[in-house]
Amino acid sequence: MRLLDGKVAIVTGAGHGIGRGHALELARQGAKVVVNDLGGSVRGEGAGRAADETVALIEKRGGTAVPDYSDVGDAGQCGELVQRAVSAFGKLDILVNNAGIVRDAVIWNMPPEDFDAVIRVHLRGTWATCHHAAKYWRAAAKAAGGKVGGRIINTTSGAGLGGNFGQSGYAAAKAAIVGLTQTLALELLRTGVTVNAVGPAGLTRITATIPGMGEAFEPDEVPEGEFHPMDPSNSSPLVAWLASDEADHVTGQVIRVLDDRIIWMRGWTERATISSGGRRWDAAKLGEVLAQDLFETRGAGLRFAQS
Repeated sequence: MRLLDGKVAIVTGAGHGIGRGHALELARQGAKVVVNDLGGSVRGEGAGRAADETVALIEKRGGTAVPDYSDVGDAGQCGELVQRAVSAFGKLDILVNNAGIVRDAVIWNMPPEDFDAVIRVHLRGTWATCHHAAKYWRAAAKAAGGKVGGRIINTTSGAGLGGNFGQSGYAAAKAAIVGLTQTLALELLRTGVTVNAVGPAGLTRITATIPGMGEAFEPDEVPEGEFHPMDPSNSSPLVAWLASDEADHVTGQVIRVLDDRIIWMRGWTERATISSGGRRWDAAKLGEVLAQDLFETRGAGLRFAQS
């Protein structure tokens, strides 16, 4: 038995790069895959048939897949995407949200419509597919009178977790996807659906837009069994495992994959706390207290001492 034998998966943005790597790995592990990709440019413009190339690769390797060209930013089309999996293969077990575009610029140079376009694909697209998948799994759980083993794996990034110059739209979307992931993990827990986020890396069409990064390459260009630190599919084995029955105890987590490292992220936690002792804070005196007792710096305290 392979890890995902008998499973049905949707992978969005699977025509190139990281998404293609996920689709290939899920198929390698036995899943039947709906390969979704609108086929547009890295800016989200135009349309094409990139999904066909990934399907052909899966079939060449003995797997089963069908293409889908839905626009994930369109909620109605996301409903049709979920139904396509059910119509083609009888059910849906796994949803991997990977579709994304970039329109980078510093905030004072970024047109609002570019910000909206990035949010639409990354955040709205992730929410919309999750929305329809959740409705499908809740109905299935009610019909079965118990839990279903659904899996959602969303995509965040280093920009969303720590910020990145010139990517206010992209970073905002990827940070929001973490909040969405953790919320859905709570909402879908009783249904038996796990929801996690993976932060992958690799030399893709998106990262290739960064000056000095070099040209993008596809995961199928790396010989099977070999390792390359910038292979877009380095995170795909983790995605396949999270999609499996073995990972039914893992939900609400954020995990990064950088070259050969898997990194479990802690996220925002309480770092230090100060108390006013039950009194209202005095804004005029707050700077000195924050500097010395919270931020553990002495600059403000010295300034007050010298004044």
